Amino acid sequence: MKNEWQIHNPDGKPRVIVSKQLVGDRWLEILTDAGCRVDVCTSTDILAKNDVIAAMEQGCGGAIGQLNEVWDKEILTRFKSVGGRVYSNVAVGYNNIDMAAATSFGILIGNTPGVLTETTAELTVALTFAVARRIAEADAYVRAGKFKSWQSNLFLGDLLRRKTLGVIGAGRIGSSYARMMAEGHRMNLMYFNPHRNKPLEDSFIEFNKFLTGVGEKPIQCRRVETLEELLREADVVSLHTTLNESTNHVINARRLRQMKKNAILINVSRGPVIDERALVDHCLKNLEFRAGLDVFEHEPELTAGLKELPNVVLLPHIGSATHWTRQAMSTIAARNVSAVLSGYPVWKGEDMQLFLEDGAPKAAPSIVNAKELGL
Repeated sequence: MKNEWQIHNPDGKPRVIVSKQLVGDRWLEILTDAGCRVDVCTSTDILAKNDVIAAMEQGCGGAIGQLNEVWDKEILTRFKSVGGRVYSNVAVGYNNIDMAAATSFGILIGNTPGVLTETTAELTVALTFAVARRIAEADAYVRAGKFKSWQSNLFLGDLLRRKTLGVIGAGRIGSSYARMMAEGHRMNLMYFNPHRNKPLEDSFIEFNKFLTGVGEKPIQCRRVETLEELLREADVVSLHTTLNESTNHVINARRLRQMKKNAILINVSRGPVIDERALVDHCLKNLEFRAGLDVFEHEPELTAGLKELPNVVLLPHIGSATHWTRQAMSTIAARNVSAVLSGYPVWKGEDMQLFLEDGAPKAAPSIVNAKELGL
């Protein structure tokens, strides 16, 4: 199918290509106010490598793309040759980009952190309870006309209050999710992270002051040294790690066997952190084991057998899918590109909220290889 493009500010320079229609209008205003011509692909299909390269033929100074588009050395070489200076993902992650090649070419790579933390954490909470309370199964049961009367043993799920939560990757999203589950449902926390997360631990200390003040038992928060310890003890295991060589298939057949027979596994990070073939096999053999996935190993394709599993809830990568958040991500991606093309410096702070309003700093909000480029 031929991709169609909408052209905005056709006489503008430099040209910026945008691989998908983004949310809201602010992002487009930012780019056109910076004098850019903006070419937006209207197709909802994932752009193939040849499509991306073809889109560059007229020359371009910047590009905005999606996490499911591969920007490898070949594409980056072509991008550099046609005048490309900056590319920004509309995402926090950037494992779809050959960062070594981009840096060697002097291409700045942007991402959109700091505006999707709470949204993704909320979705993780929703997915956790959808799995624990068997919401998808129950919904399908009603829609199929099978609901005839109340039954005391119909779709029995799991009560999570005062159970143990295991978080793998206690960054912004993992920490926010942990606090929501702890403060809302009094869950004890175990977390596996390269470094101690003192702010997270301190938040538990403060919340325990409240609990003891109202006569409730305090909850625990502890960092574990081994992943195996977390897997053995946690009732819910939630993945919030980045994807790299060490985390690819971090949950495999052996580690699934280490988990409780009736444990819940949640993944809102990156699909390949779970060996999905092993997960399908484990779920078939252990029907009390349940999982909730917002991302997939071979996204958007599903591993054979996955969609037939009644004990797995599947979502189409909607962790950050709220109106406000997706508009904010689009805005920050546009500011990354427009700032670089306008000759502005890289922002040294962490507060991304400043870039969502008029009068934003004249800087690129988030350039992930700025340090490597000496910026």
